[in-house]
Amino acid sequence: MDRHNGFEQGPIRPPSEASSLLLRVNRNCPWNRCTFCSIYKKSKFSLRPVDEVIHDIDCIHDFIIRLQDRGTSPAALQKNLSPGEEPAFYAAYNWLEGGMESIFLQDADSLVIRPENLLKILRHIRSRFPGVKRITSYARSDSVARIGDEMLKEIAAAGLNRIHIGMETASDTVLKLVRKGVTKETHISAGLKVKAAGIELSEYFLIGLGGTEFSQLHALESADALSRINPDFIRFRTLHLPDKITLYPDGDTRYRWAPDLTLAKEVLTLIEHLHGITSRMTSDHSYNLFQEIDGTLPQEQERLAGVLRTFIAMDREQQILFQVGKRAGYFLRLGDMADPGRVNQVRDICRQSDITPDNADERIHEIVQDRMRRGMPF
Repeated sequence: MDRHNGFEQGPIRPPSEASSLLLRVNRNCPWNRCTFCSIYKKSKFSLRPVDEVIHDIDCIHDFIIRLQDRGTSPAALQKNLSPGEEPAFYAAYNWLEGGMESIFLQDADSLVIRPENLLKILRHIRSRFPGVKRITSYARSDSVARIGDEMLKEIAAAGLNRIHIGMETASDTVLKLVRKGVTKETHISAGLKVKAAGIELSEYFLIGLGGTEFSQLHALESADALSRINPDFIRFRTLHLPDKITLYPDGDTRYRWAPDLTLAKEVLTLIEHLHGITSRMTSDHSYNLFQEIDGTLPQEQERLAGVLRTFIAMDREQQILFQVGKRAGYFLRLGDMADPGRVNQVRDICRQSDITPDNADERIHEIVQDRMRRGMPF
């Protein structure tokens, strides 16, 4: 096998793509102006040459063949690797161990490349790995909106069968404040185009992006857009930023972070105002306070809303115990609070951290901020 020193993988992928092979078709983000995202801020956007991506695919293919050869052990292959081959070898090995079912195209927006180049990449993937069940990508709504309907269907036929769009919010007010670079109508148009092309669609709602002032507007406008789109998946993410970030840099509006109770009401408003859709709703990230929100609409809509209603109806001490216990890893769902041992451990944390009903929101916020500065989860 020829030495290949150019194999690349980008920094992120959705949690649902944990077992996917990551193939980088471009570097970083073509927009890179959203105030809430720091992932690519110090990096320039660039397109990878198509031939380089094809080379990466071939390299993975060659390693897979060699790893599947019963006469060659992974340890023996690893021992003879040159430094330039190591990234591709480990990517191939991990993908093989994960079942080789899905591929995720990186980085932030693979739909920004020329459609004919994307088709070439997709067709080569299919020729090398005909058994792959899913090829997915992040995309910006404005990139999708620029692609013709027939071309998008051709891209779907070539193998792209799921797109992840960071809607974040459908409030034009909040979209403008965070410099998202799209409008509510662009989100809706792009989402409908993806669905019409026969591609699965994941839309992301960013809890807390509206802060205290725009929390309900953020939820209501997003619920309206999602109801019009009917995506296959609605996924929750929670805003998790250091206070030093100026989230609303333009105009006179100042971002004010919202406490957990406000965010619970925000998510409840969103769920209650979704109408006529069949989406799977999931809270599949550890930063989310209510990870147990996972179900299909409309049949489980009331159950999902009930999670938020239960929390909102709790007395203040119970709310605080769940807020702290979830972040400290003692609780995953509200029902875990039925375990007295866990509850007592969380009470100890509250005492040690001087968290009381009078200061809980501020103290939890301070602790989260401190742990972010130190690179620690909470």
